[in-house]
Amino acid sequence: MKKGDFHVHSPYCPHGSNDSMEEYVRKAIEKGMDYLTFTEHAPFPESFIDPVPNKDSAMSWADVEDYINDGLLLKEKYKHDLQIKVGFEVDFIEGYEKETTRILDYFGTRIEDSILSVHMLRIGEQYVCIDYSDEEFGRILSLTNGVDSLHRLYYQTVKRSILANLGSYKPRRIGHITLVEKFRKKYPATMDFTTEQDEILSLLHKDQLELDVNSAGFYKEWNENAYPPQPLINKAKQLGIPLITGSDSHTACHIGRGFDRISW
Repeated sequence: MKKGDFHVHSPYCPHGSNDSMEEYVRKAIEKGMDYLTFTEHAPFPESFIDPVPNKDSAMSWADVEDYINDGLLLKEKYKHDLQIKVGFEVDFIEGYEKETTRILDYFGTRIEDSILSVHMLRIGEQYVCIDYSDEEFGRILSLTNGVDSLHRLYYQTVKRSILANLGSYKPRRIGHITLVEKFRKKYPATMDFTTEQDEILSLLHKDQLELDVNSAGFYKEWNENAYPPQPLINKAKQLGIPLITGSDSHTACHIGRGFDRISW
């Protein structure tokens, strides 16, 4: 397995830290890594309204060029110490597939790696962000038939993201496939969603996609599990799905955090 962190954010993330991209690079080198991929939140389609209060879920369109250029400068500067790639974490937003495809087509030749993730769910005529806060998660539950219904909708949306036609530059890695469990200790599901999770792994295997093994969940108060947890990681490994380590760092000191807690 490649020794690297392939899910990393930057100061261009409006809900992250002000740590420079170079600080992330230096921390990766300090930890003996060979690879680092910046996967900043791609800007949303211009017609999509961010549902979180501060409208800070994704990078601003105005910052994209600086983000890419800063990453490329670091790639050259540290080419003898670390293999750096500059990419995106792209939101799959149901109903905005065409707009997302245009974004991917526009940046595709310049982006070296990317992740497709589900943070936003469509509930009726509105969109919600499921991982914003435990309070917001509780409010979202009032829009559905409860926690089991929300879990089912989440897994259905992840499956749709895998099956969606997003053009030639669609990401080949699917992000934190159990993110809906971020607040599981406060809002526990009463049903078992093993079937839905297994279906997602089967789709990844069938389409030869990669799985983001995301250690950030270990450090969430109401979760304390990787995304996905170890039993799903084991199943993915048995299927031969490529497992790609990601810390989901939003600050340099979190590079590689928790990788030692995952059994490979």
